[in-house]
Amino acid sequence: MNLGEFGVWQPGYATTPQMAKRIEDLGYATLWLGGPEPDLSGIDDLLAATDQLVVASSIYNIYRGDPERLAAAYRRIQRSYPDRLLLGLGVGHPEQVGDYRTPMAALNGFLDVLDEHGLPREKRALAALGPKMLALAAERSAGSVPYLVTPEHTRRARAALGSQGLLAPEQKVVLDSDPERARSLARPRIKHPYLGLVNYTNNLRRLGFTDEDLAGDGSDRLIDQLAVHGDAATVARGLREHLVAGANHVQIQVVGERSAPHPQMSDVLLQVYDEDAFRIYESLAEALGIAPR
Repeated sequence: MNLGEFGVWQPGYATTPQMAKRIEDLGYATLWLGGPEPDLSGIDDLLAATDQLVVASSIYNIYRGDPERLAAAYRRIQRSYPDRLLLGLGVGHPEQVGDYRTPMAALNGFLDVLDEHGLPREKRALAALGPKMLALAAERSAGSVPYLVTPEHTRRARAALGSQGLLAPEQKVVLDSDPERARSLARPRIKHPYLGLVNYTNNLRRLGFTDEDLAGDGSDRLIDQLAVHGDAATVARGLREHLVAGANHVQIQVVGERSAPHPQMSDVLLQVYDEDAFRIYESLAEALGIAPR
């Protein structure tokens, strides 16, 4: 399975087959889907619209899904589109899950059922942040697909996974050379909901961020590392820092000017994936040396 060095992250609800085709035509090898449906519905259509694009989940929340149903969905897609699906699995957040059991126990149990149904270890990865989850990712999956991390986390994760495991972090980007304007776009997307989720804030503290960094709207230092900003060349250098730190691949999440309120959470802003977003994808592909198809 060829993921390439860089892929595009978009939420599943906002991604159409036409978008998937455009992303592939720009030269990106992987499309990462946030929050896929429990039965992976819709992924078949994305794969049908493209020729070689890999679709990966980032992430599939195990508390929303059923492992037997997921294994059946994987087999369905694998039959028609072999080696073009990677499952990124995660445990979500206690603030968002009513029955939040011990994450390690819950994930191990989920993986046990996937094993029983023959879902290959190399076709799944874990959204691992801390040391225990990284160890589990190395033992029971292809590797880690962490979200809301920095190159320093990538360096530590590579040491934990060893030299062979997949490591594909997500990185937010703002294509704007004005730091204040870029931060004004990134800050609300990071504050809500991420600075209110303990799994993320605990990980950020492990990386050296302080309570002051995490308070309120988040410090400039925090925002600058979680959302790389600048012109295309500057952003490309920031993305490549993950590769230098040990990543095999980087998920690129665009933060652009157009957003809309979340229908259930009014303080959460959702990116609008319009022509402006695709112009950013195109500019970054050129800066990263990604050849169009």
